[in-house]
Amino acid sequence: MNIEISQIANLPTTHGDFKIQSFKQGCKEHLAIFTNDLDLNNSVNVRVHSECLTGDAIGSIKCDCQAQLNFALDYIHKHSGMVIYLRQEGRDIGLLNKVNAYALQDSGLDTVAANHQLGFASDERTYEIVEFILNHFNIDKINLLTNNPDKINSLTNITIDKRIAVEVGHNPKNIDYIRTKKEKMGHMFE
Repeated sequence: MNIEISQIANLPTTHGDFKIQSFKQGCKEHLAIFTNDLDLNNSVNVRVHSECLTGDAIGSIKCDCQAQLNFALDYIHKHSGMVIYLRQEGRDIGLLNKVNAYALQDSGLDTVAANHQLGFASDERTYEIVEFILNHFNIDKINLLTNNPDKINSLTNITIDKRIAVEVGHNPKNIDYIRTKKEKMGHMFE
């Protein structure tokens, strides 16, 4: 895997002060956002978050992405750890196709059916870069902040000691989206 790695820089945020490092894989540039006090002798709290421009930056409530990112940054700041921010917009179908999927959802399709209509799998994301980033930081045991079983199953060379549920951001505008994630994609919600 040919990866370019940036220097580490300070990243003060509304969630607290972090460190940041970028990992360039082809045309995608991923981020590790982490606290200065990573304890490698214990399981490190880690959130693997895929980019969602409409949610993360614009505040869309069609999804729960911004709420999950905010929860993770607050949790990591309070308990130590890392958020790995993956540039995999729209479950890795890209922004243009994501907006096309939104239009199909407006006509009644759920997120999975919309992706299929556009010729994509339900979820095109991969997570090999996550293990690369964790290995770069000598992290081999984690507590994973996720509801997504694919993230758990993809980290085959990392010990996951605990899954921490991230059940935030549910609202009347995204109830069908959440239901689809649970029923069609196996996401673990109460």
